[in-house]
Order: sequence, then structure tokens, then C-alpha cells
Amino acid sequence: MTIASEPGQIGRSEAPQWACSGGAGEDSGVTDSASPFSLRTAWALNLETPLRRFLRTETGSAAVLLAAAIAALAWANIDSSGYAAAWGTELSIRIGRAGLAADLREWVNSGLMAFFFLVAGLEARREFDMGELRERRRLALPLVVGLGGMVVPIAIYLGFNAGRPSAGGWGTAMSTDTAFALGMLALVGPGVPDRVRTYLLTFAIVDDVAGIVIIAVAYSGQIDVPALAVGLAILAAAAAARGRGIRNGAAYLALGVAAWVAFFKSGVDPVVVGLVMGLLALAYPASRGDLEQASESFRLFREQPTPELARDVRESVRTALSPNDRLQQLYHPWTSYLIVPLFALANAGITVSGSFLAHAYTSPVTLGILVGYVAGKPVGTVAAAWLLTRISRGRIRPPVGWAAVTGAGAIAGIGFIVSLLIASLAHRRDRHRPRGAGRPRARPRARPGPRADHARRIRRPRMPLLRPGGAGSPGAAQRLR
Repeated sequence: MTIASEPGQIGRSEAPQWACSGGAGEDSGVTDSASPFSLRTAWALNLETPLRRFLRTETGSAAVLLAAAIAALAWANIDSSGYAAAWGTELSIRIGRAGLAADLREWVNSGLMAFFFLVAGLEARREFDMGELRERRRLALPLVVGLGGMVVPIAIYLGFNAGRPSAGGWGTAMSTDTAFALGMLALVGPGVPDRVRTYLLTFAIVDDVAGIVIIAVAYSGQIDVPALAVGLAILAAAAAARGRGIRNGAAYLALGVAAWVAFFKSGVDPVVVGLVMGLLALAYPASRGDLEQASESFRLFREQPTPELARDVRESVRTALSPNDRLQQLYHPWTSYLIVPLFALANAGITVSGSFLAHAYTSPVTLGILVGYVAGKPVGTVAAAWLLTRISRGRIRPPVGWAAVTGAGAIAGIGFIVSLLIASLAHRRDRHRPRGAGRPRARPRARPGPRADHARRIRRPRMPLLRPGGAGSPGAAQRLR
């Protein structure tokens, strides 16, 4: 990709020039040097692309995420009652008679994690618009590989838990944790090419999107249809506003919050809203007209530095970037370094004891998840990639060698965020399920009417039966005298 622009003379002798060489995953070179006060943009030799920035942030956040998980385990085993009480504290937001109430753990899982899935949606949209998936024929590979890496672990889990109540937790064995996977890839292979990371990232994004769909469909509570219809209508309004070219961030924020509240009330996990809003944010390179407008605004500000012109410069530079780039730059560091570690702190606190470990070693849940991730993920991803290559006769094949495909599949067998989220949702669903749900209940006896109840209350006591020597016999009466 090459972008070049040479507008006419501005002022006397300064002509701004823009040059960018390379695409996703490639380095950019400098074509010209720039003086300190010229409007010519000098690109650094190692200019970081959006994909590299995303990978670097995800890789760096893996250490913070691991530290948060270890802290949660330590807290839960040192003071289990304090851990449960802290995250079970109820927090409510009320306006008049209307309001929302949930414990702190649910606010993190359903509230803050919506921003995590917003970033996942943003990255999926960027890859679809400008990245590896901008050629639609390339979409088949991560889609098939991602689904293959989910179906095989789910089948293994169900094989261990068939016919058991734990079979409902099949969603815990399917999803890849992108941060941990990229962090592990950086540890085991610092010199791994960017193509391997990109390949892993593309089918991990499919993993995340499919995980959210499964959460919405299979792990939602009792559905409130009117509230769900309101939430869908709000999302449709956001899509219509995007289609009309409206670029007011406050409007989309209001629509997103309203849709989140509607989904929260409906019983469908509201993190779906974050994913949909992320997928609606378009990604595109800065246009020549927007760059010229930014340059003109800066020229006017340089000639007359006033607060009004400074505001115009900021606005023109901001609008030159796509909404996808702006939102990723704003939210991705927060989700990677704060929200996801906070989620780990709230959900990874498991009290470990000797009896717990003895039961876990032979538990079908443990075996299903362990074998599903360790064996099912690499088998599913490699088999799906090989099958697609054979069916397409080599027209669609992985961009890396089969050794790298196998290694990426093995590293993809690290699940944490979505797995914990689904586990907490499944546990909450089982906890709120009425006793005896799923089993045929006996038909309740008909309750006597008010007349029968009144007659029972005023009925005289029944005379004791007369038995020889019993309490109701004449001899007994003689003795009681």
C-alpha cells in the first residue's frame, strides 16, 4: 500500500508530502527527511502498524493477567470468607423506582467485560476492513480453523461428561485466551515471525466472537422478550446511525449504554452489546482530503495560535482517523492492563485443599477440560486447516508451515477469560435453577377449600377406641381416677 500526496503550494515554499510504504506486518521506510517546522511527515524506520501495536499490548498484558490470577488464588486461600464477601457485595444504581442491582463480581463480568469484547469486535472489524481478512477468500481459513478448534474440544468434554449434570459446562473447554497465548508465544519463540502471530490472532478472534454468540444463546437466563426486543431495536438504531455517517461519539455511547441496560434486564448477557458496537466501528486509512484539512488547520494555527484554532486542529486530526483506530487506542490499554486482570482477580479465587485436589484428579470436568485443551485444540485446528487445504486443492492454505500451524494450535490450548466467564454463568444458572428442575414433578394434591378447612377446625376430637387394658378402656379410666 502506498499513499502519496503533494497538494499545491501553501504559503511560499512549503509543500506537505505524505509517504507510507508497506502493509500489515511490514516495516515502513523514510523517503524524505523533514525539517523541524515543515509540514512534511517523516515516518520512522520502525513505524509500528496497528496490528503490531495490538499484539504488543496483548503480549505485555499477559504478565499482569497472570499476576492477578495468582493474587486471586492467594486471597481466596488465605481469607476465603473475605474474598467471597468482597466480591459478593451488592452495588445498585437507582433513579427513582428504576434501577440496576448486582454484586461486584457480576458488575465486572457483565459490565466491565463489555469493554473487553468491544475491543475484540474492533480488532475483528479492523482485520475485516484493512487486515488479513480484507480479501474475503481469506476469511474461510480462520473461520474453519477457529470452529474446528472449538468443536473437537467440546466433543471431548461431552465424551467425559455425557449423561452427567456437568455436561452443561461444555462451553468452558472451547475458547482461547488471546493474551496468554500471545504471551506464551513470545516466551517460547522471541524470533517467531509476525505471520505466525497474525495466524494465531485471526482464528483467536473467531474464537472470541463464537464464544460470545454461545454465551448469548446457551448460557443466558430466563429471557424477557420485550426487554430483548428493546435492546435489539437500540442496536439497530446504532447501525442505522453508522450507515448515515453520523460520527458523534456521545450518541453512540448513549445508545450503547441503553442497549446494555436493556440486555441486562432481558436476561441475555450484556457483553454481547460490546461486541456488536465494536463490529459497527469502521476501519479505513486516512483520506487525502482529511489529511489536507488537518494540514490547513495546523497552518492557520501556526500563523495565529489561538484556543479556537487549537481546537480546530485537534478536531481535524481526530476526525482524520477512523472510529475503529480511535476507539482501539482509547480502550485497548485499559482492557488489557486493568479490566481483564480485575476480571481474573474476581473469578480465579479457588480454595485449594487436599480433598479438592483429590476430587479434581478424577473429576470428569477436569479431565474433559484438560484433554480438550491439551489435545483437542491442536488436533482440531490442524485437522481443520488440513481439510480446508485438501478441499480447496491448495488454493486456501495457512500462510505458515505445518510445524507453525501445529505449534499455534498447541499454544491456542490456553483458555482463561471466556472459559471463566462461561463457568461463572453456568454456575449462576444452576444456582438459580429451581430445585427439581429438569425432573418430572409429582402432581400436587388439591388443596381443600375454605369450607373443608373450616369444618376441620371445628370438628370435635375423635373418641378413643376401647381396647382391653388400653388407654380408652374402663379399667384405664378407673386407674386415672
